[in-house]
Amino acid sequence: MSNLIDLFSSNQDLIFILILAIFLGVELIKNIPAVLHTPLMSGANALSGVVVVGAILVMLNADPNNYLILGLGFVAVVLGIVNVVGGFAVTGRMLNMFKKNGK
Repeated sequence: MSNLIDLFSSNQDLIFILILAIFLGVELIKNIPAVLHTPLMSGANALSGVVVVGAILVMLNADPNNYLILGLGFVAVVLGIVNVVGGFAVTGRMLNMFKKNGK
C-alpha cells in the first residue's frame, strides 16, 4: 500500500492533469449537439493530434524506469492515433455523400 501512495505522490501533477483532461473531454463531448457532431470531426482530429504530441512529449521527459507514465503515454498515443484515423475516415465518408455523381 505504501508503494501505491509513493507512486501517487511522486506523479501527483501528472495524475491531476489526466483527471482534468478527462473532465474537460467529457464536458466538451456532452455539450455538442448531434447535428454538429460530424462537421466538428475535423476539430476533434486536431485535438487528438495535440493529445498525441503531448503524450509523446510526456514520454520523452519521463524517467525510463517509470513504467506507469510510459504505459499511460503509450495508451494515449495509440488511442489518439485511432481517433485521428477514425475521424478522417468518418469525415471522408461524409464528404463523399455530398459529391455529385458524374454520370
